Amino acid sequence: MGILKKSRRALLAAALTALLGVPAFAQMEFSGEWAPVLDEDNAGNPYVGEFIGIPMSHSGMLRAQAWNASLYTLPEWQCRPHGAMYISRGPSQVRIWKEVDPDSREIVAFHAEWLRSIDNPYYMDGRARPSKYSPHTFGGFSTAEFIGDQLKITTTHLKEDYYRRNGVPSSDEATLTQYWMRRGDILTWTTIATDPLYLSEPMIRASEYRLIPALRIPPYPCTVIEEVDRPAGVVPHYLPGQNPFLTEWGEKYHVPQAAAGGGAAAMHPELAKKILKEANAAPAAAKK
Repeated sequence: MGILKKSRRALLAAALTALLGVPAFAQMEFSGEWAPVLDEDNAGNPYVGEFIGIPMSHSGMLRAQAWNASLYTLPEWQCRPHGAMYISRGPSQVRIWKEVDPDSREIVAFHAEWLRSIDNPYYMDGRARPSKYSPHTFGGFSTAEFIGDQLKITTTHLKEDYYRRNGVPSSDEATLTQYWMRRGDILTWTTIATDPLYLSEPMIRASEYRLIPALRIPPYPCTVIEEVDRPAGVVPHYLPGQNPFLTEWGEKYHVPQAAAGGGAAAMHPELAKKILKEANAAPAAAKK
């Protein structure tokens, strides 16, 4: 009996030792340097007027149609970083790392920084969200939490910026919910943007990144230069109905303007039926 008790104690001690060496719950590792996987839904710089897939409100459409690419030559725009609403969809590589409390060894925050962006901390230490009157920034204020092996990020306090780098605007009232999901060396980055001014419904987009162990993202210093000789105070823009480039993308790829122009209706299958019906009706109307 004494030998049996000793054996049970030994087994119990071994089991406890094993349990102490196992984390209480699994947390996915996201640290590393990642390169974007470009595809037909995320091919880099879009055309002017390529608004398909974005549920813009009427106000958003007016802002987008007034956009002029020469805006980026203004000194105040040349070194402006890409904001949170756009950057995860951009063509830049991203570095992700963990900030760990030196005493508790718990994760204080994940950080993400792209080429051509700023450091974006996603706080996991339970800190309170700032007052609504606090300054807004290009990265905003973000808190994060694990939901299973996914990381959920909630971002507020964003400056006015853009959803797509062809003039599609985002407002300073917009909020962003992001999810990181990792499968091996692939990171799926899903964003849900809610904007009461420039979107008529939440916009959901997903991008993918591939882990590149040998990737080293270089520094990206920026120097402002005066590229264009223009009168002081002039801001490049187009008045409503005067942007000559809005139909260029649709004409090149034979996409009807009703779809290329964006908006929630352009994202639903009913639009295709409507376009087909109008196309079939045109020859009949011409014979009359």
